[in-house]
Amino acid sequence: MPTDTAKTHEVELAIKEVINVLIDGQKGFADLGEHLKDETLKRYFLAESLKRAQFRGELENELHRHGVADVHETGTTAGKLHRAWGDLKAKLSTPDDHSLLATAEQGEDEAKKTYKDALSQELPLPLHQLLSEQAAHILSSHDYVRDHRDALAKK
Repeated sequence: MPTDTAKTHEVELAIKEVINVLIDGQKGFADLGEHLKDETLKRYFLAESLKRAQFRGELENELHRHGVADVHETGTTAGKLHRAWGDLKAKLSTPDDHSLLATAEQGEDEAKKTYKDALSQELPLPLHQLLSEQAAHILSSHDYVRDHRDALAKK
């Protein structure tokens, strides 16, 4: 049976993984949003980038409350590669909104998985509730991006 210290460390690692995927999402939404042609989608992507920053701040505050002094996460390697690939596609061609939304949905798939993994941990109730609320928003955002991508495919 894990000790309280080991359990605390597992929780910290899970939350840091979520923070990393939020950093990826924040940067990804901002980067992809710059290339979108549809003004409504551009605004949505900017708002989602800001929402990821807010979620990150909330989780960093929770880690601070639980004694983690410094949280210096930078995102995931996969997220950096994903953004680099999106940037390369944008530079080599004129990407359409459909392909940009497809790229965004892939990032949202990763965010959903990371939240699910974190929520499978034994978490303090307030932290579990916060993650659950954030995960619900991530799912809603994923579905919004997917639905708009699918609508563009039908045109």
